[in-house]
Amino acid sequence: MTKRVLYAEFTAIAGQEQAVADLLRAYGERVRLEPGNITFAAFSKEADGRQVFVFEEYADEEAFQAHLAAPYGQTFNEALAPLVDGGGSTLTFLRPQ
Repeated sequence: MTKRVLYAEFTAIAGQEQAVADLLRAYGERVRLEPGNITFAAFSKEADGRQVFVFEEYADEEAFQAHLAAPYGQTFNEALAPLVDGGGSTLTFLRPQ
């Protein structure tokens, strides 16, 4: 069983930092309740609070696919799109060393 680990990064539109933080807080609460979620942690850069990074870790690919299928994920992405540059996040998938 291989964990599925990734981080998402995006930049909040100026003036939308609090709206993004509130949205992430509510979404993170739901994601952390998923049986296969190990970690969901959101951060912003100290030097530029508009830049946001979300670290996610799932027990395995099945847990990650269940996360993707959760209906609140689409709702989150639709709400996030108008609040961030480019309308979404960039995902980077990680593997253990």
